[in-house]
Formats: sequence, C-alpha cells, structure tokens
Amino acid sequence: MSDVTQSIKGGVKHGTARRNILPEGVFAWMLVGPAMLFIGVIVAWPLAETIRLSFMEAGLGGEKYVGLANYEDLVSSRKFHQTIVRTFYWMFLSVALKLILGLIGATLLNAAIPGRALFRVLIMPPWVIPIAIGCIGWLWLYNGYFGILSGVAQKLGIVDGPFEFLAYKTSAFYSAIVTDVWVGVPMVTLFFLAAMQGVSRDLYEAAWVDGAGRWYRFRRITIPQIMPVIVSMSLLSAIFTFNSFEIIWILTEGGPRGATTTLIVDTYKTAIGNYKFGEGSARAVIIVILLGLFSLAYLFFLNKVNKKYGAK
Repeated sequence: MSDVTQSIKGGVKHGTARRNILPEGVFAWMLVGPAMLFIGVIVAWPLAETIRLSFMEAGLGGEKYVGLANYEDLVSSRKFHQTIVRTFYWMFLSVALKLILGLIGATLLNAAIPGRALFRVLIMPPWVIPIAIGCIGWLWLYNGYFGILSGVAQKLGIVDGPFEFLAYKTSAFYSAIVTDVWVGVPMVTLFFLAAMQGVSRDLYEAAWVDGAGRWYRFRRITIPQIMPVIVSMSLLSAIFTFNSFEIIWILTEGGPRGATTTLIVDTYKTAIGNYKFGEGSARAVIIVILLGLFSLAYLFFLNKVNKKYGAK
C-alpha cells in the first residue's frame, strides 16, 4: 500500500511540475493573443493607416504629405458643416422613431392577445432579410409610375399625377428615414420585449391591487425597469444609423442634389468615387471622433441611469 501511495504522490508531483513548466502569465497571453492579433489586424492597423492617410494628399498617382491641410479644408467647408448637421438630424429622427415604434410594438407583443406568437414571428422579416433586397422593394414602392404609394396618393387626390418620392430633396430624405426605421424597428422591438418579460409580475399585481391603471403601471413600473435597455438600444441604434450606408446608397446614392448625403456617404464618394484617399481618410477620422464623443456621452448617461434604477 505504501508503494502505491508513493507512486500516486510521485505522479501528482510530476503533474505539478509539468504544469509549472509554462508560467501562468505566458499561458494567459497565449489565450488572449489570437484575439489581440485579430483586433490589431482588422481594427488597429486599418485605423492607423487611415489616420496616416488623412495627413496626405493621396490618390492614384501617389502620396504627398500636406499636414493638417485636409482637416483645415473640412473646417472651412460650409458644405461639410451642412453634411454634419444633416447626419445628426437623420440619426436623431430615425432613432427616435425606432424607439417609439419599438416600445409600442414590444408592449403590444407582450400583451396577452390571441396569436401573439405569430405576431412575434411576423415582425422579424425586415430585420432578417438582406438590406439590399428590402431596399429594392422600397424602390418599387417609391416609384412614381408603378409604385403603390404614388398610386394610392393619386386615388386619394393628394397628388394630381405620378409623384417620384426619391426625385425631390425633402421627400427623398424622409423616404430614406422611413426605410431605415422599417429595417431597424424589429431589433429594437425584440430587445424591448425581452426586457419587459424580465420585469417581475409581482410589481404589476401589487400595483393592480392598489388600483393603479394600465397607463400608470406602464409609466411607473415598465419604463423605469427597462430604462437601462432603452438607453443601451439608443446608443447601439444611433451608431448603426450614423454609419448606415446601404439604405441611402441603394435608394438615392446621396441625392437628389446631396439631400440624403450623410457623413458616411460623403466619405465614400470622396475616397472611392473621386479617388481622393487623403480627404476621404480625414472625413473618416472625424467620423470616428464624433462617434467616440457621442458614445462616451451615452455611456456616461447609461451609468447614471444604472445607478438611479439599481441596474447591475
């Protein structure tokens, strides 16, 4: 028996010695190394290259260092200022509509109504199908001659003849917003629905016993309980909308006359369309800075909300 015990102890010591061959710090770096390499190649290096090109006059013919000239041109450009204002207006209006419609949709889907499971499935297609296919469908809807929207408007007497929604500056801008909201509402709705289902039923029952109505319960229980999720979805939706490219490009390509040109579309047109890689990179760096500041402000607000409502 003592020989067996000695053998076991020897094996344990041998295993311990084998484990100690690789230092704990080295093993930790081996675990995070692949992820850091991936981030470095996919994120850090392109970002560094973009920052470098922003100080260059770069094109198909080569590169020339120009310092801050690209940024100075943007600061003094009235057109670029208008693009920034248009981008934030596009973002805030679209995100506000997504949050409002998503909150209404989640409330309805959370109610005990017949066919609730079917309605939850039917809300998914705008989010699931490829954006390009959905936008092509909206192109047909917006067409003035055979689109259903123009046809209905003519039948109701709103317009006298075919109306091209994407041919006029104001209508094209708001038409693009409608399409973006259609794409983004399902995701917001599902997140809000998941948050609502996590609210304790005891709170509603206690409020109901005290005589609280539905609107009061919604304002005093539902909204405070899901407020951290609302703030988080606001941030995510704002970033997605700010960087939205496919919807605008497929519908209008930034037109008519720049009415739907946002920062991301302007950057693409400058860098890829006109082969001005330096000016395009300067625009991209400004986008990163604006989104960084916007994200920091939102995260600060989210921290305040979490403290107020006791979110973990």
